[in-house]
Amino acid sequence: MGAAAVRWHLCVLLALGARGRMVGGSGLPGAVDVDECSEGTDDCHIDAICQNTPKSYKCLCKPGYKGEGRQCEDIDECENDHYNGGCVHDCINIPGNYRCTCFDGFMLAHDGHNCLDVDECQDNNGGCQQICVNAMGSYECQCHSGFFLSDNQHTCIHRSNEGMNCMNKDHGCAHICRETPKGGVACDCRPGFDLAPNQKDCTLTCNYGNGGCQHSCEDTDTGPMCGCHQKYALHADGRTCIETCAVNNGGCDRTCKDTATGVRCSCPVGFTLQPDGKTCKDINECFVNNGGCDHFCRNTVGSFECGCQKGHKLLTDERTCQDIDECSFERTCDHICINSPGGFQCLCHRGYTLYGTTHCGDMDECSVNNGSCEQGCVNTKGSYECVCPPGRRLHWNRKDCVEISGCLSRSKASAQAQLSCGKVGGVENCFLSCLGHSLFMPDSENSYILSCGVPGLQGKTLPKRNGTSSGAGPSCSDAPTTPIRQKARFKIRDAKCHLRPRSQERAKDTLRHPLLDNCHVTFVTLKCDSSKKRRRGRKSPSKEVSHITAEFEVELKLDEASDTCEADCLRKRAEQSLQATIKTLRKSISRHQFYVQVSGTEYEVAQRPAKTLEGTGACGIGQILQDGKCVSCAPGTHFSGQPGQCVPCVSGTYQDMEGQLSCTPCPSSEGLGLAGARNVSECGGQCSPGYYSVDGFKPCQACPVGTYQPEPGRTGCFPCGGGLLTKHTGTASFQDCEAKVHCSPGHHYNTTTHRCIRCPVGTYQPEFGQNHCITCPGNTSTDFDGSTNVTHCKNQHCGGELGDYTGYIESPNYPGDYPANAECVWHITPPPKRRILIVVPEIFLPIEDECGDVLVMRKSASPTSVTTYETCQTYERPIAFTSRSRKLWIQFKSNEANSGRGFQVPYVTYDEDYQQLIEDIVRDGRLYASENHQEILKDKKLIKALFDVLAHPQNYFKYTAQESKEMFPRSFIKLLRSKVSRFLRPYK
Repeated sequence: MGAAAVRWHLCVLLALGARGRMVGGSGLPGAVDVDECSEGTDDCHIDAICQNTPKSYKCLCKPGYKGEGRQCEDIDECENDHYNGGCVHDCINIPGNYRCTCFDGFMLAHDGHNCLDVDECQDNNGGCQQICVNAMGSYECQCHSGFFLSDNQHTCIHRSNEGMNCMNKDHGCAHICRETPKGGVACDCRPGFDLAPNQKDCTLTCNYGNGGCQHSCEDTDTGPMCGCHQKYALHADGRTCIETCAVNNGGCDRTCKDTATGVRCSCPVGFTLQPDGKTCKDINECFVNNGGCDHFCRNTVGSFECGCQKGHKLLTDERTCQDIDECSFERTCDHICINSPGGFQCLCHRGYTLYGTTHCGDMDECSVNNGSCEQGCVNTKGSYECVCPPGRRLHWNRKDCVEISGCLSRSKASAQAQLSCGKVGGVENCFLSCLGHSLFMPDSENSYILSCGVPGLQGKTLPKRNGTSSGAGPSCSDAPTTPIRQKARFKIRDAKCHLRPRSQERAKDTLRHPLLDNCHVTFVTLKCDSSKKRRRGRKSPSKEVSHITAEFEVELKLDEASDTCEADCLRKRAEQSLQATIKTLRKSISRHQFYVQVSGTEYEVAQRPAKTLEGTGACGIGQILQDGKCVSCAPGTHFSGQPGQCVPCVSGTYQDMEGQLSCTPCPSSEGLGLAGARNVSECGGQCSPGYYSVDGFKPCQACPVGTYQPEPGRTGCFPCGGGLLTKHTGTASFQDCEAKVHCSPGHHYNTTTHRCIRCPVGTYQPEFGQNHCITCPGNTSTDFDGSTNVTHCKNQHCGGELGDYTGYIESPNYPGDYPANAECVWHITPPPKRRILIVVPEIFLPIEDECGDVLVMRKSASPTSVTTYETCQTYERPIAFTSRSRKLWIQFKSNEANSGRGFQVPYVTYDEDYQQLIEDIVRDGRLYASENHQEILKDKKLIKALFDVLAHPQNYFKYTAQESKEMFPRSFIKLLRSKVSRFLRPYK
C-alpha cells in the first residue's frame, strides 16, 4: 500500500460514515474531479442523495425526510399525523422511520403497533416453584395447599400447623407475612401493590404489570383504571383494548376519540389544536414529546440536541439513548460483571472479596477467628483449609479435629469403589462400581475427571467441592492403614472422552467376575482426555486417540493377617493383585470393554464417533435439554443415565454441585433430612449454632456460659476469652460475650487487656462488638489504621514502561479511590517517526488538597523539561491533545489528605505525517462544545476503534461501510469531514 493510499484510508476512518463521499488515492493534489457527487464537493444534506447531471447535480431528500435537498429534516412519525405513530405504548422516532416498543410484560404484535400480553408462565414456569398464574402484563407465583410463598416470591415453603409465626399457620396475608419484634405477625405486599385497609389484602397498582391494563393505566382509590390508545376502545372486561377510530384516524392529526356525537380530535401536551378541529401545531421541539429525546432535550437556535443520563449513550439517530454495556469492555471487572440500566455491578468468585469497585482479591479466611478452624488454618487462593496436628484428622465439617483412633458408626462409614474384571466370550471386561462419593467434573468438551470412593486417611483428598473436600471417617471394623496407591495410563483409539449410558440389554448380558480377593479398591480417579497435541515432526493421527489416567487406592484389612502372612506379606500380595488387575484393565480398555456403574447406570468411558448419546439428546452427561438449551442437573439432584433425567437426591443423601451422577450420603444416620438436599446442612440432625455434640449431630448440648459457636454441626464451642461470660448458654456469637466495653467499627476487642484496639493497617472491621479485624483482600492495604470498610483497602501498584502503539495510564486502585502517599511513574517511548495523542476523558483529583495530588506529563523527569499536561483538579469535561515532545515521562503523586477516583487515560502513537490533521481536530473548540461530542471522547469502544486505526491504518478495513457509518452521530462526522477534505486537498 502506498503512502498516499495509507494516508487516505486513515483519514477516511476519522470521518467514519463518510465512505463513498470523498476521493481515494487519486484525490491528492493535481487529481481531476469526475463529478461533484463522487468528489464530495456537493452541498447536499447528509440525509440527501446526490444525483449527477451533465452540467451540475441535484439533491433529493431520502425517504423518511423532507426538504429541498440541501436542507433535509427527518419526518417525525411519532409527532406528525400518526397519533403516536400508531403505537399503543411507546413510539421512538429514528432517522427516516420510527418504531414502537412495549412496556415490560408485553410484546409487540405482528402489526408492529399494538402490544400483547406475554405469558411468562410458558417460560420455565415463570421461575415459580409450584404454580404460575399469568395476568395481563405480569404474572404471579402461587403455592399448593400447605405451603406459602417465600419473600423471593418464587419458591414455596412448607407450612407447619403449630406455632404463631409466619412459618406456621396461615395468617391470611395475601402476599407477604412478616414477624414483628413483639412476636406477632404483620402483612405486607409485593412491589406494585398497596396494602388494603383490612391490613391483609393487597390492591394492585399501575406500577405492577401496568395494572393489568393492555394499553394505559391510571391509579384510582378503587384500583387501576384502564384506558386504550386512540385507535382502540375499552373492552367489556375493563382491561383489553379493541380497535376503533381506525379509518384514517378520523382525520385527526394525532389523537382520535369515538364519542356519541362523532370523532373528537385532541393533541398531546406541547401541541395546540387548530381552528379546523383536526390539525395540531408544533410549539417547540423540546416542549413536544421531549423533542423525541429518550432522556434530555436541549433547545438550540434553529434546532435542538438530545442528551442521555449517566451510564447511557446517544445512538447515531441522535435521539435514542442506549444503556452502555460496561461488561462488554475489556477489564471492566476482574471476575463477574453484571450489566444494569445505567450502570453495572462487579462480583467476585467464592473466596474472593471485591475492592476498588471492580477488583477481586483473595479473601484470607484464616484472619477471621482462625477461619473457625479448631486447630490450624491455611489460606489458599480462593479458599482455605483447616489442618489438624499428628494423630488427629478433620471431622466431616472440615473445621474440627477428631482422634484418628476414633471411628464412626457403620452407617457413617465411607462408601467404597469396586473394580471387577473377568472374561466374557473370551474378551476381558472390567467394571468400576461407584458405591458412593462419586464426583464428575467435565474439564472441556473432550475431557473429564471421574472419581469414585473416599481416599485413605493419610492419602490424597477428593477434588474439592466448592472449596471443601468430601470424605468421612473410617468404620469401626476398619483399622486405619496406609493405603496402596498405583497410577496407570491407558490409550483408547478411535474414541472421544464422552461418558455414554450403556444400553440396559447389553448390561444384562454381561457377566462379572471379581478378580481382587484379598484387597479392596477404595478410591479411584479417572481422567479421560481427547485433546489433540501434534508432536513436532509428526503428522496428526488419522483416528481420534484418547488417554485415560487412572489412580487406584487399595486399603489393607489387617484382620486378614495370619502367622504365615503378616502385614508386609498382605501388602505385597495386594500390590501384585492390583498390578494384575491393571494389566487386565489395559486389555479391556483397548477393546472398548471398560464400563463405570454409578447409581445403577452403566456408562462407557469413551464414545466412538459413530455412536450418539442415549437419553440426553445433544447434551452431555450430567445435563438435560430444557427449552432448547442444555442445562446441568441442579444441586439437590443427580443425573440418571436411564432414562436420562435429573433425579432428586433421596432422603439421607445430598448433592451440592451441578451435573453430578450420584448423591453423597449424609454424614449422619439420624434425621434423614429432606429429599433433594442441596448441601450437608440440609441433611438434618446437625447441631444448631450455639450448640455442639461429640459428632456435630443430635442430641446436642448448649454451649456453656462463657462460650459461643456461630456455625452448625460443630463438636465444640469457642471460649469468649479473658474470663468473659455470656448472659446465658447456647450463644452463637462473640457479640453475646459480656465484654467490658462495646467496640465500635474499626476496632476489635482485646480479651487480654479488655480494651478496644484500632484495627492495624491492612485490616478493617465494619461491625460493632467484634473480637477480630479482617485482613484486606489480595495485595491491598489501607492508608491508616482503624479502617471500617473494605473500600478502604487499596491496591498500590502503578507505573511502568508502556506499549509502543496504544495503552493507558491509570491511577492505582482505579476506579476506586487511590491510596495516600502514592507515587507512580510511566514512560511512553514511541517508535521512530511516531507522535503521541492523549485523551483525558475525565479526571478526579480533590481541589481541597491545594495541589497535593497532581498528574504531570513532560519530556523527562527534569522539572525544566517541556511540559505537555499538568493538573491537580477534577475535570469531567474531556480533552484531547498531542504531546509537545516525542516521548513522555508521566508522574502521579498523592499526599496524605483527601483522595479521589483518579483517572484512566488512553493514548495512541500515530504516524507523524498526520500531525497537522490531528492537531487541527483536537484544537477545534467545536469538538468539545457539544455534550454529545464529549461523550464520544468518553466512549471506550469508539476511542479504541479510532486508536486501533490511528496506530495501524490497515485496521480500517476491519469495518464495513455500514459499521463505519453507525459509529458516530452525523454532527460529529460533519465536523470532521471538512478537516479531512482540506487535509487531503489543501490546494482546492
